[in-house]
Parts: sequence; structure tokens; C-alpha cells
Amino acid sequence: MARTGSLIGRRALIVAGAGTAIAAAGGVLLPSGPDPDPQDDGRPAGPVGLFDVSAASELLPPSPLHHASGPQSVSYGDGSGTVYALQVVPASVRLPDERRPLGGRARRLAGDLCVSVLSRSGAETGHMYLRGFGHGISFGVESSGGELLLWVESDVDPRTGYGRAVARIPFHDGVVLDSSSPRVRHHRPLPGSQQLHPTLDPAARRVLVSHWIGRTHHYTVYRTEDFVSGRYEPLHHVEDSALRDGETFQGCALHGDHIYQLTGQQYTDAAGGNPPSAGGNTFVSAIDVRSGRTVGRRKVTAGPRLNFREPEGIAVRPGPEARLCVAFSVKTPGRRELAVYACPPGAGPSA
Repeated sequence: MARTGSLIGRRALIVAGAGTAIAAAGGVLLPSGPDPDPQDDGRPAGPVGLFDVSAASELLPPSPLHHASGPQSVSYGDGSGTVYALQVVPASVRLPDERRPLGGRARRLAGDLCVSVLSRSGAETGHMYLRGFGHGISFGVESSGGELLLWVESDVDPRTGYGRAVARIPFHDGVVLDSSSPRVRHHRPLPGSQQLHPTLDPAARRVLVSHWIGRTHHYTVYRTEDFVSGRYEPLHHVEDSALRDGETFQGCALHGDHIYQLTGQQYTDAAGGNPPSAGGNTFVSAIDVRSGRTVGRRKVTAGPRLNFREPEGIAVRPGPEARLCVAFSVKTPGRRELAVYACPPGAGPSA
């Protein structure tokens, strides 16, 4: 689970070249842009960006990760169906070089993550530990020269449990990698920002970084090659026009001209604020990466009978016909599991 929507008014910010913002007392002074699109009635009809959220179908049935804690995000490296998931290491787990197991709160603030690799049927095929990296709200998977690389937040802020930088690291099954290792290069493209969460658009060779400036949420897009070489010159920089007050941000993805943003919370009981009878409060929004305008917003109604059903990650599964994938944390006896639903291409882009 991530931060909720800011109480400060959110308007689009387009920044050319390296991008600038004018600092003001207690925050950041941003230029005004278009108001958010009013498509917020929750109708599960029509495309969101390029994808039909109303036609979402089960891609991965509820499946256990390496540990019993719930997923935080998912990513796909290719169209094979292999899914990569991040979870916070749960309480009572003791890693090989640790003298004693840590509690759940200590793990969260330490930014200790576990990467699980699942086949398309849900069988675990590998795992890796990332110690001191962050909370794992979103991440990316890249295949390069026969090597599998993970794009993750890094350099955890011990006050919050979220990353302050971005790292590109090789995946090695069974390994424990520390964020403080000299093998980890920390990219710091956005000085002064907090809670940096990367993801990839592999088809267009772009990196999307979600980040917060004070109490407002932003997105910045870079060319992958530029970012890796340390040239942090944005292609686009927009302020989040879709996140609404009180909503919980649960991840993002980049595909074509749209940023896809996931929000929502877990089911409550019948007397709570988000009962199953109301269909949940999970929404996917599409933000035009060129203008910052919200161009689509729809409620996700897939998997209505999942137990607990907390949205925990959004990703694009690449391939000849890309799919927008929404992940849920599901409660089963003794643990949380991961379920993924795929949204097919829609009839055309929302406008």
C-alpha cells in the first residue's frame, strides 16, 4: 500500500528539457494546467487509454509467493507469462547472515523486499532478496544481453520505508543483495523528490519514475539509454491529474501515450467503507503523458469474489497484443496470494 492522494490541488505540469519547478514556502509552486477529466463515475465500460478494463479476465489464479506476506507490485519481462512480484519480507524471517529475525515493522522501515518469479500457471521458479531498497510500489524487468535486470527503488529512507533512488540490478536466484553494496548504482534523477518508484516501457525503451514533491505526486519519463548513462533529461514531466483526495496509490505503468495508474483499497466487511457488495473501489486511470490530462478512469470489477481483494500493482505484459494487467492481494488460510487480471486492447483510445 502506498500514499493517499494529496490535499493540494493537482494540475498538470509539462516541463521541457531538464524540467524545473519554482520552490515556494512549504511546497512547490506549479503552473496551472487542465482540470482532471470528469470520467469518475465508476462505470466499468469503455476503454481506459488503449485497454478495455471492463473485459478483464483472469491471467494468474491466486498463487503463493515465496513468503506469506502480500504482493506489492508485479512486472512482466516478455510475453511468455512469467510474472515477477515484489513483497515486503514478513516478520520472523531470518536471512542467512542475520543474527535474529526482524519484526514486520522493522522490515518495512528497512525496505527489505523479496522478488518471486512465477510461471504462467503460478508455480514459483525463483526468488531473490533486496535488502534496504524500499517498498516496491512498482518496478520493471528488462532483458539485456542474456541477462535479466530489475529496475527498482533503492536507498531506503529509514523514516518511511520508501526508496530515495532508482537502481538497475541483475536478478540472481537465491541471492541476498544489499542496497549498500558497491555493486548497486543508485540513480538520483530528481533531487528533492521522495518515494521514487520506477517502471519500464520496453517497447519504446523508456523509463517512468513515479515520485512525490512535497505532498503532490508526479511522473517523469526518460529514454532508457539516457537514464542508464546518467543523462537525466526528461522526455515528459507531468503532475498527477488523476489521484483524488483519500485515494490510495497502488502503482503505475507506461505504454504508448499513456501512464496507467492504479488506486484502491482492500475490501472491508459489510459495515465498512469498501464492502464487497459495492464492487470495491479499485480504479484504473489513464494520464496522457504529453499533456498531463486524465483521459480515462474506470472501476475495475474483475474478480469480485476474491477474498480481501486489495489492488497491488499494475503492469503491461508486452507482446504482439499487449495486455494491461491488474494485480490483487488475496487472503487465503495462513497467507496472502497473488492474482492477476488482464485487460485486452479496447476499440480505440479514450479521449
